[in-house]
Amino acid sequence: MKKIKFSKSNIEEHHITKVNNILKSGWLTHGKYTKLFEDKFKNFTKSKYAITVSSCTAALHLSCIASGFKKGDEIIVPSQTHTATAHAVEFTGAKAIFADIDYYTGNISYKNILKKISKRTKGLIIVHMAGEPCDLHKIISLCKEKKIILLEDCAHSLGSYFDNKHLGNFGKTGSFSFYPTKQITTGEGGMIITNNLIFYKKIKLLKAFGIDKSIEDRKKPGDYNVRCLGYNYRMTDFQSALGYFQICNYKKNLKRRHEIANLYIKLLHENKNIYFLPYNKNSSYFVFQIFCTNRDKVLAILKKLNIGVSVHYLKPVTAMYYYKKKYNIKESEYKNSNKYSKRNISLPVYPKLTNLEIKKICKVLVNHCQ
Repeated sequence: MKKIKFSKSNIEEHHITKVNNILKSGWLTHGKYTKLFEDKFKNFTKSKYAITVSSCTAALHLSCIASGFKKGDEIIVPSQTHTATAHAVEFTGAKAIFADIDYYTGNISYKNILKKISKRTKGLIIVHMAGEPCDLHKIISLCKEKKIILLEDCAHSLGSYFDNKHLGNFGKTGSFSFYPTKQITTGEGGMIITNNLIFYKKIKLLKAFGIDKSIEDRKKPGDYNVRCLGYNYRMTDFQSALGYFQICNYKKNLKRRHEIANLYIKLLHENKNIYFLPYNKNSSYFVFQIFCTNRDKVLAILKKLNIGVSVHYLKPVTAMYYYKKKYNIKESEYKNSNKYSKRNISLPVYPKLTNLEIKKICKVLVNHCQ
């Protein structure tokens, strides 16, 4: 069988030509495409502000700093996520407090959040797993009542909505990823959206050394001051160009993702041993997740047949050596995360995936999932 990849970028030949022109120009940072990308992204998500950064991890880290998280604070995060979500908290000196997930959605459990709140709880970071929106009504109400800062990890969520509003607009910030497997890619890269002017100004300073003037605002070279201890979390202009051209065409990309999700649902319902969420028009379908009890055996068969899939995630963060040792975590406290990590398979949902390839994938799954 011809290899079916897990991921293919949506970069076109004319995108490469444009990037090549930027590389030849020598103007690799602080260029026009950074602003174009930010403006287009903010328009797509209907947010007031958008800021390019070097990665989603950088976006989360800057969001935590702007929130004022520090040593002695506790920040609740889901136990089933990429480790970057927890790392961003730990970078500030605050403590990551892990809450279990809802097994069916993979999103943080509201009931478990309630159990984890203490007098030291200052923040909550939610992750919209695989692009599936968290149930935000109760979470927003709780954060207002307890005066908890809400941040959104939207690494999977470009094109996901809740109550007709794009995800990332509910917390103080939304952090997006442009890693190669994501819906749009800049190689490495990320974006922060916010509707809070104070957060916007803080993050703009923090992402570029704490320098208070952009190049175009300087009357002469070196005419700037450093207002705070900042980082070098900038995105290059050629990366921004890649992102800009893809976001311009993203509605078409998103439409195809929904077509693919519906085809998976149609073809996989034959096997009652395969569990998946019902179709959700508000999901970005970063991937299409299924669950089966003989997951590892199925993964081995798919690999043998050159079918690319992934797992999100093979281990909960609470099972990772660093956190398990540091906080003496008992994995038995995270039953849903452990169950989820042992049964989930992420199927490809990129626009260049053909219907014939989807049918081949589904035929293998229907025949082998138990």
